[in-house]
Amino acid sequence: MIGFLKPAAHKELLPENKIDPTYKRLRLQVFLGIFLGYAGYYLVRKVFSLAMPDLVELGYTKTELGFALSGVSVAYGLSKFIMGNVSDRSNARRFLTFGLVLSAITMIAMGLLPVATSSIAIMFVLLLLNGWFQGMGWPPCGRVMVHWFSIRERGTKMSIWNVAHNVGGGIIGPLAILGVAIFADWQSKLYFPGFVALGVAFIAWLLIRDTPQSCGLPNIEKFKNDYPDNYSEKYEEEMTAKEIFMKYILKNRLLWSIAFANAFVYLVRYGVLDWAPLYLEEAKGFSIKETGWAYFAYEWAGIPGTILCGYLSDKVFKGKRAPVSIIYMILVFVSVIMYWFSQSIVMNSIALICIGFLIYGPVMLIGVHALDLVPKKAAGTAAGLTGLFGYLGGALFANIAMGAVVDTWGWNGGFIVLLGACIASIILIGISWIQEKNGHNGLHH
Repeated sequence: MIGFLKPAAHKELLPENKIDPTYKRLRLQVFLGIFLGYAGYYLVRKVFSLAMPDLVELGYTKTELGFALSGVSVAYGLSKFIMGNVSDRSNARRFLTFGLVLSAITMIAMGLLPVATSSIAIMFVLLLLNGWFQGMGWPPCGRVMVHWFSIRERGTKMSIWNVAHNVGGGIIGPLAILGVAIFADWQSKLYFPGFVALGVAFIAWLLIRDTPQSCGLPNIEKFKNDYPDNYSEKYEEEMTAKEIFMKYILKNRLLWSIAFANAFVYLVRYGVLDWAPLYLEEAKGFSIKETGWAYFAYEWAGIPGTILCGYLSDKVFKGKRAPVSIIYMILVFVSVIMYWFSQSIVMNSIALICIGFLIYGPVMLIGVHALDLVPKKAAGTAAGLTGLFGYLGGALFANIAMGAVVDTWGWNGGFIVLLGACIASIILIGISWIQEKNGHNGLHH
C-alpha cells in the first residue's frame, strides 16, 4: 500500500489488567472519531446545491447546473467501490482524514477562485473531484466498525453512526447562513463549510485508531467472545486487491443480490426525496414553505427509523439483516401509495414522514449486511459494491429517468416506477435471506 496509508502495525498485547479498560475507552473514542469524521464529509458534499440560486442569477440554467451537480453522484458511486478496495488495505485513521481534507480543499478552491465558477465545465470537473474524494468517507468507517465492534452489536452501532449524515447534512443550511453573515458574499456558502470541515478532519485524526491489534489489544471477536458463523483467524491478515475481488466479492452471490436490491432502495429514496418539492407544488398545490418543512421532516424522521431498524436486526433477529429490511420495504410500499393518493397537506406530510422514517433503515442495513458477508479485510470493497449499485443504478436513475417518466406519463407513471422498485427490492432481499437460511453465506474458503 502507498507508504503513509499503510495499515498500522500490530503491537504486543497489553497486560491482561489493562485490556478491558483500554478497549472500552478506545471503542468510544474511535466511534466518536468516525461519527464526527463522516458528518464532516457531509458538510462539503452538497454545499453546491445551496449556491445554485446565486448561480442561476449569474445566468446559468437549471439544466446546466443539474449537469454540473451530476458529477458528484457519478464520481461518488465509482469512488466508493474503487477507493473502498484501497481503504481495505489502508490505515483507516489516515485514509478518512486524507479524503476529508482533499474534499474540503476542493470546495474552498471553488469558493475562493473566481475562475472556478466561470464555466459549467470547470464546475463539473471540481464537483467530479469532490465526488471522488467523498467516496473516501464510508469505507474507512466500515473498516473501523468491523474491527472494533462484533457482529451482534454492529447493527445498533452502525445505525447510530449512520445518523452522522443527517447531522452533517442538517448543519449545512445554518453554516451557509453564518458564512454569508460573516463574509457578506455568496461564495462563502462554498468555502466557509470547507474551512469548518478541515477542523473536523483534525479532530477525527486525533480520535480514530486503525485496528485493536495496532493498539496492543486482541481482536474484537476474542474480546467479546462473539464469532461469526464462518470465522477464521486468517481473516485477521491483510489481503491483496486481487484476493479480495476474486475470492470474496465476484463469487459472492448474496452480496450481488443485495447490491441489486440497493439500486431499487436508492431509486425509492431519491425518487421521493429529489422530486418531493416539485411534486408537492405541481400536483398538490403546496406552498414553498410547506414543501420545505415536509422535506425537512422526511430527512429527520430517518434518524429514529434507522436506529430502530439496526436495533431490531441485532436484538430481535440476532444479527440477521434481511427480515427487518423486508418489513421496512413493505411499509415503504404502503406509505408511497398513501403519498400518491392523499389530498390534504397533513396526510401528505404524514406519508412523507413515514417514508423518511422507513427508507433510511434498509439503506443503512444493506451496508451492514455487506460488511457481514465478507471477511473484515474486504469490508470496504463489499460496502463499495452496494454503494456503486445504489448511486449509479438508483440515484442516477432517480434523477435522470424519473424526470423523463413524469414528462411522458405524468406523476402516476412516476409512482408506478417507485412501487415497482419497492417490490423488486423486497424480492431481491428475500432471495438473499433464503440463500442465507440454506447455509450459503457467500464466503468461499
